[in-house]
Amino acid sequence: MSRSAPSTRGVIFDLDGTLVDSGLDFEAMRREMGIPPGQPILEAIERFDEPRATRCREILARHEWAGANSARLMPGVREFLARLAELGIRQAVLTRNCREVAHSTLARLELAFDPVMTREDAPAKPDPTAIWRICEAWRLEPGEVAVVGDFHFDIEAGRRAGVRTVLYTANRDPSAARGAELAGYCLRSFREADGLVCWLTGSV
Repeated sequence: MSRSAPSTRGVIFDLDGTLVDSGLDFEAMRREMGIPPGQPILEAIERFDEPRATRCREILARHEWAGANSARLMPGVREFLARLAELGIRQAVLTRNCREVAHSTLARLELAFDPVMTREDAPAKPDPTAIWRICEAWRLEPGEVAVVGDFHFDIEAGRRAGVRTVLYTANRDPSAARGAELAGYCLRSFREADGLVCWLTGSV
């Protein structure tokens, strides 16, 4: 699925499930925390009283650090990022993960982004605030920026911010992915991203 778009000058990437496979099992986290299936974890924890909230944050941190230590790049990511750099397209990361874990993951995999925004830096997606802050830091209008992520929160945040949206499906059928109907573009693999590059640069 694609539609023509004018040239993009900056791309904001989600981290876990998009740039890297960290093996995070969110349903396992929910079971351990006693959160109903499918309920957003960060928002659920914020509603808990102590000491339950602290216990759940400790569970979350344990899972996130395990993911950081085992994270692998998604196929084709490094080459895709290099291609964007050659085109002069700026690159940022926006994640619901915590700052220490996000920076540790990126450092271990030798990836550099400017800026890297985490849940300590702005309200978590699907809130669009962090996207606007990145646009301001880059001195770009939202219409010059795209968001790439694997979850419907990425697409919702991007639409609310007024940027272009790309749903990464990791070789899954886009029709089965929540948020696909709202995304401006669906990408199955970074190894097959020629169409996405054309869409971002307005050459189709």
